[in-house]
Amino acid sequence: MKIEKIQVLRGPNIWSISRKKLIQMRLNLEELENRPTNTIDGFLERLKALIPSLQTHRCSPGIPGGFFIRVEQGTWMGHVVEHIALEIQTLAGMNTGFGRTRETKTPGTYNVVFNYLEEKVGVYAAEASVRIAEALIKGEEYTLETDIQKMREIRENTRLGPSTGSIVEEAISRDIPWIRLNNQSLVQLGYGKNQVRIRATMTEHTSSIAVDLASNKEETKRILQEQAIPVAAGMTITRKEEVKEAIRKIGFPLVFKPLDGNHGRGASINVKTEEGAVAAFEHAARISRKVIVEKFITGYDFRVLVIDNKMVAAALRVPAHVTGNGELTVQQLIDVENNDPRRGYGHENVLTHISVDRDTMDLLTKKGYTLDTVPPAGEVVYLKSTANLSTGGTSVDVTDQVHPQNIFFCERIARVIGLDICGIDIMAENLTVPLTENGGVVLEVNAAPGFRMHIAPSEGLPRNVAGHVVDMLYPQGKSARIPIIATTGTNGKTTTTRLIAHIVKNNGYRVGFTTSDGIYVQNTMLVKGDTTGPQSTEFILKDPTVDFAVLESARGGILRSGLGYGRCDVGVITNIQEDHLGISDIHTLEDLMKVKSVVIDAVKEDGWGVLNADNEYCVRIGRKAKCHVAYFSLNENNPVIKSHCHKGGVACIYENGFITIKKGDWKIRVQRVSEIPVTFNGTVPFMIENVMAATLATYLYGFKTEDIKNSLHTFVPSASQTPGRMNIFNFKEFRFMVDFAHNPAGYQGIKTFLTSIDSPQKIGLIAGTGDRRDEDIRELGRIAGSMFDHILMRQESHLRGRTRENILGLLEEGIKEVNPDIPINVLDDKTDSISYAINLAKPGAFITVLSDAVHGAIDIVQAYQEKERSAQ
Repeated sequence: MKIEKIQVLRGPNIWSISRKKLIQMRLNLEELENRPTNTIDGFLERLKALIPSLQTHRCSPGIPGGFFIRVEQGTWMGHVVEHIALEIQTLAGMNTGFGRTRETKTPGTYNVVFNYLEEKVGVYAAEASVRIAEALIKGEEYTLETDIQKMREIRENTRLGPSTGSIVEEAISRDIPWIRLNNQSLVQLGYGKNQVRIRATMTEHTSSIAVDLASNKEETKRILQEQAIPVAAGMTITRKEEVKEAIRKIGFPLVFKPLDGNHGRGASINVKTEEGAVAAFEHAARISRKVIVEKFITGYDFRVLVIDNKMVAAALRVPAHVTGNGELTVQQLIDVENNDPRRGYGHENVLTHISVDRDTMDLLTKKGYTLDTVPPAGEVVYLKSTANLSTGGTSVDVTDQVHPQNIFFCERIARVIGLDICGIDIMAENLTVPLTENGGVVLEVNAAPGFRMHIAPSEGLPRNVAGHVVDMLYPQGKSARIPIIATTGTNGKTTTTRLIAHIVKNNGYRVGFTTSDGIYVQNTMLVKGDTTGPQSTEFILKDPTVDFAVLESARGGILRSGLGYGRCDVGVITNIQEDHLGISDIHTLEDLMKVKSVVIDAVKEDGWGVLNADNEYCVRIGRKAKCHVAYFSLNENNPVIKSHCHKGGVACIYENGFITIKKGDWKIRVQRVSEIPVTFNGTVPFMIENVMAATLATYLYGFKTEDIKNSLHTFVPSASQTPGRMNIFNFKEFRFMVDFAHNPAGYQGIKTFLTSIDSPQKIGLIAGTGDRRDEDIRELGRIAGSMFDHILMRQESHLRGRTRENILGLLEEGIKEVNPDIPINVLDDKTDSISYAINLAKPGAFITVLSDAVHGAIDIVQAYQEKERSAQ
């Protein structure tokens, strides 16, 4: 087998709208295409022996063991790889279950699709599943646990931590979108101007001064002491020579901890000797130059969590420990404890495996124990000096047992330090009695406190503390989203996108929009190039100044990665016509329809899909759409329009020279087409379609027809507002038009327009695009041959796997089919094509540059135009 490609899908896609996280692996079975599983001796037995848990996969029989039944009866290896990829992720602690395997148009080559929780784990699972299948086919030994452990490690290195993850999960449950901003814990909740950023359990509202105070344990202690909060007596030292003074002033037993430490790193407790004190200082000094020395307070370690100045949870934290049974050694007891299914690698489970480190050995030494000691039955042997869950500690929820005065103390501490999310460490016999009565003290105040002990305690009720964070960030009535209008289609989508953005801007919004020529915010291009994929979408949704997004979504981006957003308010499909066929398994208009329909499928249930009633594939999408649907048409008597409006539906039609909204039997005339500049006085039907699509989309979103009308009047076809879309430049003796038409439908649109142009000479400068079928390139030639009097051909880019000679040859074949006598000049890369065309032009000539035949054609033509003006 050969993996030809692995793609990571991160949004609504051609396989699923709701399952946004999918791996799509293009797998060539090679000779295995002729060897289904029932023809491979011993394959099923070896598969059962290696991964017996596949018994749970029901597959098409719909019963446990259904997958094994399929293997026994005979299935193809791509299907087996799909199930292995799902199961090994599950075995690594990431439950997955959605998969599809479909043969492509290339015999023996399959798209193997399955979901993932962590992207890099999903890619690893794809590769590993093929290795496993190949080993099973050959009857070779395979160590599955190596892959399982590797996936666990990848997950730990790439996943969000449990605290950040709990906030994200809570946001998802409330339909709040999110974007991960780095490979650590920086996350954006919400879109555009309604976004809020978090990092771990700090929010963008967390005071930096408060974080600095909490990070400085000495300063925190001083401030709390001034505010009559009980704290442990202590001091800060920086040199080993100061250890004796600390002993003298504070007295044994002592606690040593680094000033800037966290998660218990570098801490030592219950130090009772000078020798132990020196060792504890040196241990802490490895973490921080300044070391805090405090009186060791007997009692229990509690963590209280305060969010938005309200106590929301409290937990008793117990350091990692084992309990002797008089038979097993300390090491054996640790091994037994680590076999608890609640314990796992890193943060994958409720509890973490207990590791043996210096802290463990120091504690054992103080008791006179080693790892080989057999503790007596019932004796608790502590293995860590701190109770952090990340080192194997456990937690018990005590939220409901906290005394009101202690709640008052903790909520006051959060305000005193200034933290919106605040973790308070307390040492006391209990929290049921005020600290002032039982001698309890506050040990530390933590910014970015961990939530794991509260959301998944070892004992007691789990507390949804993440819910309080989301309540604080998004109080009732505050939206996390911004409006999104998405546009796709074969032709016209860029002009439609720009026109929609223009209408929205004129209604007072700050618009971010993506097009095939760049990313814009308001009137400024921020990124140049084809920006119609999910990364460009994410660029807009990350911008905190944007309050409305208008997104062009092209076929390529949808196939590569899916959509860059979860859902939109309005989705528009301008048309579905022949283009890009024969690429990425998209061979027919039916295939293309499935790709484009993703945009409509991603429209929210009460949103609108805007579709072209003159295009049969758009109509088919509309019939299956789960959102509201509205149609536009150049023909008010289109049967689809008549039926739709008869049922009370909404449409936009071109009637009696007007762009008209039709609701049931009512008509609302928006604007006369001859007064809409982009339609060229109503001579360009495809531009009228673009206007109808944009008018209908913005009307359905909620804009007034009068405001839409004013915007249509001020949207002028030009290099600034519609670059590369019928940009006409007037010279003294001739006119020049630059258009990005690059497929037969686009060429036909230009041909229709040119019939309205009165010119004695129509010159065309054309090129092809390499990633098209031979017939598509010939068809461009045929149309060009029928609309121009003289053709110039040039191919300086867009070869995409072909040769220059091959593309130009196919164009010429098409031209000669319809107009064998037309003069043709083939220009090389060194020729100034614009100048060449100008020199050919007779008075009144109309020159057209199509399909980006000249790189930077607009700039070049404008330079010639400026040169002519200067000479006058």
